[in-house]
Amino acid sequence: MKIIRNFLFLTILLGITLIACNKKEETPPVSDLDKLRTTENNSVKMDSAQAINAITLQKVQDVLDLSTLYLSGNKKTEIDKAIYSKIEKYFEKSDSTTFQALFKELESLQVKKIKVSNINVFKNIKENDTLDFAKFNVEYLDSKNKLIGNFEKNAQYTLVSKPEEKSKEFKFYFVKFYSDPPAKDSTSVGVTK
Repeated sequence: MKIIRNFLFLTILLGITLIACNKKEETPPVSDLDKLRTTENNSVKMDSAQAINAITLQKVQDVLDLSTLYLSGNKKTEIDKAIYSKIEKYFEKSDSTTFQALFKELESLQVKKIKVSNINVFKNIKENDTLDFAKFNVEYLDSKNKLIGNFEKNAQYTLVSKPEEKSKEFKFYFVKFYSDPPAKDSTSVGVTK
């Protein structure tokens, strides 16, 4: 009886081993490079307003991400200087006051992460000039990803054409960041002298 039990045990063990060895090998995972090679180039069509919204959203997010990264450093290292110069490249003209309001707000609230949403670009005509503005919501988060607050902000931007190129390409620059909303055309109600 003991011999039969041992034989049965070895037969079951051998059967399990054979089944495990004969298990079909899974297909190897497809690398990202192979996915890119086999992907067809179907471009997404956007109208100009959608394209400007998408570009503006990306630029706003980039400036805010770089700003929080810059403020998390000690502002004296070569990396910090490189980050600061990268932020400056998003602006048509920048000086020491360009980032003052932005940096002051981020430092006072101890912001570590920012999420931008609900962007809306619009034009404001002032005398003979057409000014481009973006209104967007920012969600400030602290170092523990806790919500500090949700705020509505504005930025003024400009699209500068590249005269040296024949294509209709534009370079995107911010004129004012966290600027005041554009002035209304009507007179405000209040006490007059």
